[in-house]
Amino acid sequence: MIARWLLFVWLALGAASAHAVLAPNEMLDDPALEARARALSGELRCMVCQNQSIDDSDAELARDLRVLVRERIAAGDSDDAVMDYVVSRYGEFVLLRPTFTARNALLWGMPVILLAVGGGFLVFSARRRKTVAAGLSDEETRKLNGILGRSD
Repeated sequence: MIARWLLFVWLALGAASAHAVLAPNEMLDDPALEARARALSGELRCMVCQNQSIDDSDAELARDLRVLVRERIAAGDSDDAVMDYVVSRYGEFVLLRPTFTARNALLWGMPVILLAVGGGFLVFSARRRKTVAAGLSDEETRKLNGILGRSD
């Protein structure tokens, strides 16, 4: 019984990941051009869903982007030209895998930099406390022990 249930769930999830291109008017007649369009659509983010490619999304904006990609390919644009055109209109956020730039490196590296600075601050603070505590004179130690209620 459990095996049937797991099979049902597996099949249901598999059906959910099918490509969203359903309308025949979206698809190109030439299979080679359609394959290029599918490959490019798989690299573009749906601006509505944000965790899906436009090829997997049912959103209206994703459909418009799929049509735009196919129009550019049918017009004879190269893959790079299509991607550049879409990025120029929608920004780099539309790419599922953004290009590596100095700005992106700073964005991804900032947590590491902050952790290193924070760790350095903690080490510096710990060393500073040790030197201050070790520098008490005998009389200061007696007064401190008296305040804390300790006996020598």
